Amino acid sequence: MSAAAIRRALSLLPALLSLLILLTAAPGAAQTLRIATFNTELSRKGPGLLLRDIERGKDPQIAAVIALINAQQPDILALQGIDWDYDNLALKALQRRLSEAGSPYPYHFATQPNAGLATDLDLDGDGRLGGPSDSQGFGNFTGRAGMAILSKHPILTAEVIDLSPLLWRDLPGAQMPQHPDGSAFPSPQAQMIQRLSSTAHWVVPIALPDGKRLTLLSFQASPPLFDGPERRNQLRNADEIRLWQVFLDGQLPAGLGRPPHRRFVLAGGANLDPETGAGQRDIIANLLADPRFQDPRPASTQAGTNTVEWNAARRMRVDYLLPSADLRVTASGVAWPDASASAATRASRHRLVWIDIALD
Repeated sequence: MSAAAIRRALSLLPALLSLLILLTAAPGAAQTLRIATFNTELSRKGPGLLLRDIERGKDPQIAAVIALINAQQPDILALQGIDWDYDNLALKALQRRLSEAGSPYPYHFATQPNAGLATDLDLDGDGRLGGPSDSQGFGNFTGRAGMAILSKHPILTAEVIDLSPLLWRDLPGAQMPQHPDGSAFPSPQAQMIQRLSSTAHWVVPIALPDGKRLTLLSFQASPPLFDGPERRNQLRNADEIRLWQVFLDGQLPAGLGRPPHRRFVLAGGANLDPETGAGQRDIIANLLADPRFQDPRPASTQAGTNTVEWNAARRMRVDYLLPSADLRVTASGVAWPDASASAATRASRHRLVWIDIALD
């Protein structure tokens, strides 16, 4: 090809690009974004073991997690129950495995969770120090069962708001546990340092192809179980869920960041079903009824809106995707395995929950 022909071909590129933009923006061709949340239960008995298992490539649970994510192809994925390490080596190894499977996620976010963050006080009131319940969030090592965000679009990490350091007592209207005599449980000293988040609460802005942004409100709450008459875990679970409404109300202490007013999605695990099970069910019911959110009620044909199967007879809805009221949801679902699937291929007791939103 002559130099003149090359120049003529290059001169046509701007027109071709403009035509491509017009075609993709044509009516009926609105782009959608798939957002998912998934408690993978990718936690191991000690630090470094998850990285080892991912790199070996022989763990059937990890293979099942990767296959499930690859099948659903979310654009933005909030993960829970994944062990954290200081350099995010396990998360990066998972990214590589996902990319090899056909699901590349070039962007990730994860910071140290409260799970396994050791303290020098007795936080659970058992009279002993150094136990997993004496960490800021239950865990026998730093980063046990943490959280992560994977995205096909840029995560604005410099603008992330981490609410995890918020002290429980600093939450407006906090329900702090008490001894029968009304004194602070387990002690005033413990309540002076006790953080609210058992894992983490993150506000994560993500840049989208339409030039706008979406904000992910991501968390994993403590189960409202395994406590005594003081109801420490139940009260904490309720306040971890209620934190989002307090944040959106702009009522948190100054310096913790400004809440988004539109284009946000709550994504994560509340460990609370609005209709059954332990805990203050009115708290999650109130969140679901908040007019700032919409509840698309993602469902599967096998199990309705349930998102976890603790055992064959106990299914509950505990994992949530709640988009802000201004977003248009075009589809939603819960990736429930076929009844014939073996336990080894089910990845986690939790199910991947997804929604598609239109980028109008």
